[in-house]
Amino acid sequence: MSTRFNYKAKNKEGKTVKGLVEARGQKEAVAILRSRNLIVFSLKKVQGGILAKFSVRFLQRVMFSDLAAFTRQLSTMITAGLALPDSLVLLRDQAKPAFARIIDDVLKTVEGGGALSLALGNHKDVFGQVYISSVKAGETGGVLDEVLKRLADNLEKQQEFQAKVKGALIYPVIIVVGMVGVGAVMMIFVVPKLLSLYAEFGTTLPAPTRALMAVSAFMSKFWWLVLLIMLCLGWGFRLVQKTHEGKRKIDEIKFKIPIFGVLAKQVALTEMTRTLALLVKTGIPIVDALQVIAQGMGNLVFSEGLIEASRKVEKGFPIATSLAEDPAFPPILTQMLAVGEETGQLDEVLLKMSNYFESESEMAVKALTTAIEPIIMVVLGVGVGFLIISIIMPMYNLTNQF
Repeated sequence: MSTRFNYKAKNKEGKTVKGLVEARGQKEAVAILRSRNLIVFSLKKVQGGILAKFSVRFLQRVMFSDLAAFTRQLSTMITAGLALPDSLVLLRDQAKPAFARIIDDVLKTVEGGGALSLALGNHKDVFGQVYISSVKAGETGGVLDEVLKRLADNLEKQQEFQAKVKGALIYPVIIVVGMVGVGAVMMIFVVPKLLSLYAEFGTTLPAPTRALMAVSAFMSKFWWLVLLIMLCLGWGFRLVQKTHEGKRKIDEIKFKIPIFGVLAKQVALTEMTRTLALLVKTGIPIVDALQVIAQGMGNLVFSEGLIEASRKVEKGFPIATSLAEDPAFPPILTQMLAVGEETGQLDEVLLKMSNYFESESEMAVKALTTAIEPIIMVVLGVGVGFLIISIIMPMYNLTNQF
């Protein structure tokens, strides 16, 4: 069983470096660091419970941007004529500790005579099946440099696209979270103090005020119950999502949500067509390409559709006809695929379709943000208006009594 160690060491330039290394013991940890040309002078075992381990995993995880940069740099080095082991050594020395450990393991396999795809296959959770299959096809065809370049282009496009989507959704998410937070603080701490003054007069309060007092009293006394219910709902949702039928039903519902469902579908289609274009251009048979993409799809509706399509293609049916029978895939996709198959330019058509779905996704993001802003304003207006009426109406009634 491997253990994590925090280390301090000197590099070739004599500078002190810090990091995290994973090994089966202290001797192995020192040996790993020596292989990186580091002189260790401090090595401490990482202690802590579940929270500490989770924090280490979260902070030391390999980011998508790290993988994209690694692929681009490796592609450049291989194209320049640098040997694969030497390239991996250079990339390992400049990588973050978590990724450096993975690259080091890949390097050992390559130096031992194993193929790069085999070494990457030991870390499928980082590189993914599409990445590994593409590298394997490049090794088989003797065009590893070209495949790495295409992979780098594909990863950078994915990174740019994901950044656009996340960036557009940050504002609505912040507004919604802030609105919920302010509302909770008002109901638990502020409103009870204001309304307690009215209770002292012993007069009949208006219905809105009584409703606000009831909600506020419940929230201030049983906030833990509300939190517990939310946690139970989240836990139940995860349990349902772990089952095949439950996950499929949830994925179907995602596509039916107004505006958001359109965005989710366009994003999935963008990733699917771009990756399929990469695999086809790499030289992977269409049946294998469909199965590889199906494994990496996060949505079961598309995943099962691709698997079924691969079975039909294996029997001799065109890919366009196979996908057309599934209503999950839009007609424009199957029509363009038919054109690609007839002209022998399936990879080019798929790339154009990915650009089309990407532009559609950007439009869906704009539509989502445009729709959310007025909805938030309406909800805020109604909420603030209700608070004002609930607090001011008793004051008006009391002044009329005098």
